[in-house]
Amino acid sequence: MSFLSATLSRVKPSPTIAVTNKARELKAAGRDVIGLGAGEPDFDTPQSIKDAAVRAIAEGKTKYTAVDGIPELKQAICEKFKRDNGLDYTPAQVTVNSGGKQTLYNALMATLNPGDEVIIPAPYWVSYPDMVLLAGGTPVAVEASLETSFKLTPEQLEAAITPKTKWFIFNSPSNPTGAGYSRSELKALTDVLLRHPHVWVMTDDMYEHLAYDDFEFCTPAQVEPGLYDRTLTCNGVSKAYAMTGWRIGYAAGPEPLIAAMRKVQSQSTSNPCSVSQYAALEALTGPQDFLAANNEIFVRRRNLVVSMLSEIEGLTCPVPEGAFYVYPSIAGLIGKTTPAGTRITDDEAFATALLEEADVAVVFGAAFGLSPNFRVSYATSDAALKEACSRIQRFCAALR
Repeated sequence: MSFLSATLSRVKPSPTIAVTNKARELKAAGRDVIGLGAGEPDFDTPQSIKDAAVRAIAEGKTKYTAVDGIPELKQAICEKFKRDNGLDYTPAQVTVNSGGKQTLYNALMATLNPGDEVIIPAPYWVSYPDMVLLAGGTPVAVEASLETSFKLTPEQLEAAITPKTKWFIFNSPSNPTGAGYSRSELKALTDVLLRHPHVWVMTDDMYEHLAYDDFEFCTPAQVEPGLYDRTLTCNGVSKAYAMTGWRIGYAAGPEPLIAAMRKVQSQSTSNPCSVSQYAALEALTGPQDFLAANNEIFVRRRNLVVSMLSEIEGLTCPVPEGAFYVYPSIAGLIGKTTPAGTRITDDEAFATALLEEADVAVVFGAAFGLSPNFRVSYATSDAALKEACSRIQRFCAALR
């Protein structure tokens, strides 16, 4: 349709949302589909946070706010960065947005010019490359393989940097793999970035509090203070606080960048939902004890999924350090055929056949930039996960 923007033709709809919608449609049609595509906790938002939102409504806090966040929330974000990450920011260095996705999008829109390159380790969250394209930049995907536990090596980062590189997007623990970078692994990457002062760092720390076993989360500006002046440290309340629908993301960075992002937001959405901001304020300043309790549940679910999928011949399932995803490789299943006659030519064919023939919805690896894999979200009940993994086992066992 020639009426539409040429820029729009460069991007595709979110595959993870597409999978979730397809699963919903099949369920509505009466199919017993188990959806493992959605990247959101099945926990309810904690009561104290819901109570804070109700109070905000009762007190009439339902008007426009400052474009990028109420002062109280910005101050709480500064305190969070100091408490959790040892990073010092002032409220003028903080932006609050309608979800973590808008935070990243605002930054890219505010900084990218045609020809600017953005390095994105693959597998990546599906939206990174398309947001770069929408902002007029060029995404440069660099594949981190199963052999390196889906983590980018310093040599790969060094080789990817060119005079045109503007941003390096860093996500740990990762969506879709759950891979987390240790302090020493991250230091090796920041050492590379110190040698290239024209490259800025955009972190996606959304899964910061979803870290398991002895893995300790750290973020680039914390590991290498020399990068502080060219790092945008992004986070939000969606995942750890079970607040996906409340749509609050935030970031801190250099004042000129934050001001530019504010300008983008002022001419697009304006302020994030006022009630959600007061809920987020409670999330960051209120009780935090449920975080550890929820993580115990996630660890149990992770172990269940990894153990059941690891029993499947031809499938390799690494143990993730955080988030709530596993990213198995189906390299050993490529070329096989399902009982219904579908040939498994790639991970998209695998995911399609799994949904149509076994009623399990997963997201195929090509959507995340690395094949042949698929992503399972274990942010659902133990019973649903056990049944879904049993179906995957039976489906794979029937391949010939």
